[in-house]
Amino acid sequence: MSRTAQIEGALGQRVARLVPLHGGDLSDVARADLEDGREVVVKTGPMVEMEARMLQAMRAANAPVPEVLHTEPGLILLQHLTETPPSPESYRALGAALAQLHGTEGNSYGWPEPYAFGPVEIRNTQDGHWPTFWAEHRLQPFLDVVPKETAERLETLCIRLPDLLPAQPRPALLHGDIWMGNALFSGAAAYLIDPSCYHGDPVVDLAMLNLFGQPPTEVMEGYGSLAAGLEARQPIYQLWPALVHLRLFGAGYHGLVTRLLGRAGV
Repeated sequence: MSRTAQIEGALGQRVARLVPLHGGDLSDVARADLEDGREVVVKTGPMVEMEARMLQAMRAANAPVPEVLHTEPGLILLQHLTETPPSPESYRALGAALAQLHGTEGNSYGWPEPYAFGPVEIRNTQDGHWPTFWAEHRLQPFLDVVPKETAERLETLCIRLPDLLPAQPRPALLHGDIWMGNALFSGAAAYLIDPSCYHGDPVVDLAMLNLFGQPPTEVMEGYGSLAAGLEARQPIYQLWPALVHLRLFGAGYHGLVTRLLGRAGV
């Protein structure tokens, strides 16, 4: 069955046209213009059903996300949101959206199922000890893809994590891949898109948000009070997305990895 036929079968309305949209490593994205005037976002790919479950969990936490209209194997249909240039108000809304998301907690660290960034597996096996989770499921999987000296420094950091990270921080619901490109601004609102959810230290999302440049001050104004220890934990948490980028895009990111190891004290 064609993608158009799947959409028409799900919504009971003919598709007038499909318009490609920018997407990521996990899925193909398009806008479907329906004959009744509605617009929906169409995402296809091997992991989109998991994305739909994450969006539904975020929506249950009252965080602003696109509504999931339909799911089936390899296809999800989402509410279409009109994108507008960001403003101070929408930047504050982004901070408030993250704070709202982080207000929901899990019973342990991790997520009920694994995920992936393209070919990079994301291990989400649930654990009750945060430093162990971060070492085993976020840093150690990359030991075989970095140079030997870097791997040794990474191993040293993993050994030290119980002294550097809290044993049991609040297991907040995390976006998991939050950067400015995964926020959709619409008027004065901001919506969280393209999640990679799991439960963990809320500082993880804030560190990711600061990895490739500092966000506008209004974002943190909207978020509110920051967790103690943000500066010390930030390079440890930024290492994971840096390692993902190294794996996906090559040696140009090795310098970022080594600088973050240095900032983490190894």
